[in-house]
Amino acid sequence: MKKRMRERIDLKKVTALAVFINALQILAVAAMVVYLFAAKLYRSNLELAAMVAVALVVVWGAVVDIRDARVARRAGEESDMLEDALGQLETLNLTLRKQRHDFLNHLQVVFGLIELDQKDEAREYVERIYGDIQKVGRSMKTALPAVNALLAAKMADCDRRGVQAAFDISSDWQGMPVPAWEICRVLGNLIDNALDALEGTEGPRLRLAMGETLTAYTFSVEDNGPGIPENARERVFQAGFTTKRAGHGMGLAIVREIMTESGGEISVSSRPGQTVFTGSVPREASAAEAR
Repeated sequence: MKKRMRERIDLKKVTALAVFINALQILAVAAMVVYLFAAKLYRSNLELAAMVAVALVVVWGAVVDIRDARVARRAGEESDMLEDALGQLETLNLTLRKQRHDFLNHLQVVFGLIELDQKDEAREYVERIYGDIQKVGRSMKTALPAVNALLAAKMADCDRRGVQAAFDISSDWQGMPVPAWEICRVLGNLIDNALDALEGTEGPRLRLAMGETLTAYTFSVEDNGPGIPENARERVFQAGFTTKRAGHGMGLAIVREIMTESGGEISVSSRPGQTVFTGSVPREASAAEAR
């Protein structure tokens, strides 16, 4: 029931409508006060003070409504991010359980091949299952379960699209001040953006690097797609701007918003055959800044 209600309610549209209506209300009240004051349609200073007080109360109520609408939208976005992270964790957990369940069967097959003196077949079999296990292991290198689940899901997505993916994780990001679901949103949008850019590219490749320095947690997402036109590079982070035929232009705007609110930075460099989005979050960022 809750899920169906959430699907019927577009929080972005509701928030925009609330802001628009209350902004009109503020302008109307302000115009009315100015008109009454200019036309001197009051009989005493007390009456004028009363009108101004009423106007201030109305304006204050409108401002509170706008603030509450923005808070509700933010809460809805966080709920969606948590739901996505939970789904990714469930998928990763299912994969791990499947691997554990199959492990004994794999051992029996390998043992049987060795007993039959089929060493080459045994080697090929081990190499094949080792590759599958290694794919999951490559995504289990951070201290953030939600991020691990996201990386496993994106790695599978790369395989499905025929993209050669390299995940270079040199830090577990222990102590990352930005909430895990927001980091998932940043990395998820950047990886999805790279995968979309790689459509139609011969020999598509994607590289994700995650590390840290003495002062910051760092990451980069690189692809060998056609690149971003020079006249578009300064605008890719603007809300509504997109170079895709079927896009809303919100993914990179969300990335910049999260990074800015956390005190971090995000930048892009691009040329034909190489586009790199690079970001960093300062170690000393407080929990308040991370919000």
